[in-house]
Amino acid sequence: MFQHISEFYSWFSKRTANNQYDVQQIPLENMGGWGISYDSGNITHVSGKFFSVMGVDVTTDHRATERWQQPIIVQPEIGILGILVKVVAGTVYCLMQAKMEPGNINLLQLSPTVQATRSNYTRVHKGDSVPYLEHFITPRPDQAVFDTLQSEQGSWFLRKRNRNMIVLATSEVTVLDNFCWLSFDQISTLMAVPNLLNMDSRTVLSGIPFLFSDVYGDRLKLSKSSGLPHTSLHSIEYLLSWFTDMKARFSLARELIPLRTVSSWSLTDGAIVREDGRHFSVIGVDVRASNREVGQWSQPMLKPSQRGVIAFIGRYINETFHILVHARTEAGTNDIVEMAPTVGCIPSNYDGMASEDRPLYLDVVREAKVDSILVDVVHSEEGGRFYHAENRYLVIDAGEDFELEAPLDYCWMTVDQLTSFVRYGNYVNVGARCLLSCLIEESASLAPKLVK
Repeated sequence: MFQHISEFYSWFSKRTANNQYDVQQIPLENMGGWGISYDSGNITHVSGKFFSVMGVDVTTDHRATERWQQPIIVQPEIGILGILVKVVAGTVYCLMQAKMEPGNINLLQLSPTVQATRSNYTRVHKGDSVPYLEHFITPRPDQAVFDTLQSEQGSWFLRKRNRNMIVLATSEVTVLDNFCWLSFDQISTLMAVPNLLNMDSRTVLSGIPFLFSDVYGDRLKLSKSSGLPHTSLHSIEYLLSWFTDMKARFSLARELIPLRTVSSWSLTDGAIVREDGRHFSVIGVDVRASNREVGQWSQPMLKPSQRGVIAFIGRYINETFHILVHARTEAGTNDIVEMAPTVGCIPSNYDGMASEDRPLYLDVVREAKVDSILVDVVHSEEGGRFYHAENRYLVIDAGEDFELEAPLDYCWMTVDQLTSFVRYGNYVNVGARCLLSCLIEESASLAPKLVK
């Protein structure tokens, strides 16, 4: 355990110095262990495990473009993202891992205690076993205090889910190399550091509020008051009805198609690229790492065209801070819509377009004044599948003059209300969960349930 945050930085720097990493982009055709089907063009692993890159044909009445085709990652197996926690002298500590992922810009980031696909932890790769796995699979010696299936990026994954877990250690835990205990307050501080806590950590940490008692008062520095039902614009019952209506009102149909037949995309110079260069490409990488279960491997990755923006626009209603939540449909969404941030896109995809053709509220985010921005940090996305994927995470107080009336598929709710839906799978999308974890730094006066 670190008494001061400077001790953590020293430890983290040594982890970088003590390990060797090398990631090189290579042609998709040259990936060892992977093949491109002559007939379909689909990219698959020789074991038939891990994941595949295929084509998908999408039809929906809930996007500006009603039909399109694109490459998509198909990974039906459910992995484990788990953080082991313990309580010492009334303080909650999380066991975090300094983990290398080939897609991370800085390679080494803080990940959950366990971050593993089913293929990884069943050792399809014939590599080393996953440390601490026994705490997260049945039978386990510990208490699961948060355990839910959560979706991942619906724009790039088809119906992908992982098991997000927070488990209370009930016995002494030996700390291995590349692992450390960090207090809740230390993690709150580190959440504001760009590209330090990886996406898998952020999505699990969105479950942290369920470790704490239902105290209100100054629960969030964002709130002028408690966020109790009489101060929120809508009741939970109303929000559930709104969300159910969105799922019933809109349609989404997907059909897997051969990757070779996806319109507007082609295999060019060893990568699958879109004709206009927008959105993303599919590349191959060769990876060498000294602190992974396997020391060398190749794999395909999705590489976004530019940095994205994920933002909540908020304002005070009834003296309580509310955020504008979007019921969003994406190519791989599991259940038609999920609760998403107000804005989630790669802004450069819309360069040169008229205002009415750009995503709703994107201009509000772009024009936000510095003193209205409550959260502003750049974080990497899942570095195991996405190459140098970054998003700028923002929470903006648009002011009490901001229009209260919202489009049909947007709804105002308090931070506490949106957090309450994280307990259930396929409600809150990964972008919104990551933004909620960024709000941890705004938390104050939380009383741990675990200490009672």
